[in-house]
Amino acid sequence: MIGRLSGILLEKLPPNLLVDCQGVGYEVAVPMSTYYNLPALGEKVTLLTHLAIREDAHILFGFGTAEERNTFKELIKISGVGARTALSILSGMSVADLAQAVTLQEAGRLTRVPGIGKKTAERLLLELKGKLGADLGAVAGVVHSDASADILNALLALGYSDKEATLAMKQVPKDSTVSDGIKLALKALSKG
Repeated sequence: MIGRLSGILLEKLPPNLLVDCQGVGYEVAVPMSTYYNLPALGEKVTLLTHLAIREDAHILFGFGTAEERNTFKELIKISGVGARTALSILSGMSVADLAQAVTLQEAGRLTRVPGIGKKTAERLLLELKGKLGADLGAVAGVVHSDASADILNALLALGYSDKEATLAMKQVPKDSTVSDGIKLALKALSKG
C-alpha cells in the first residue's frame, strides 16, 4: 500500500496531479481543499495517500492532512459511497464542516455537494454518526449537547430551513431541555 508520496509537482489538472518521485510519475486525485494548498509547479510536495484497487483500475488519492485522509477512509466504508463520491464530498466541504453536519444531523448541508441527493445525505449522516461527528467535533470546535441536536432536528422536521433553525437555536440556552428548547425556538421563530 502506498501511504505517502513526496516528490516534485509536475502537473495540476483538477482534481488530478502528477508527482515525480525520483523518476517515477504518480497520478494522484486530490480533493479541492488539498488542491488549493498545493505549491507551484516544479516545487516539492508531500501528500498522504490512499490506494483504491478496483477490478479495472488502481487509483491513488492524495490528501494534504491526516484528517482529510481519515475522513475519506470513513466515507468509502459506507455502502454506495465510492472513492469519487468521497472526493466530491471533501471538495465541497471541509472536514470540520462535515463533522459539524454529522454532529447536528444536517442533511441539507450535504445535499449542496454535487452528486449527493437527499437519500444519500441521510444515509451518510446515519452511518457517520458516532464515527465522524463525535471524533471530529472537537477538531471542528463544535460542542453540541444531544438536546441541541434534538431541538434542531425537531425544527427541521417542522419544515423550517437550516438557516432559520440555526438562527432560532441561538435564542435557546445551552442547558435547556428538549421540550423547553423547542418552545423557546418556536417563540423566536414566530417573532422573526
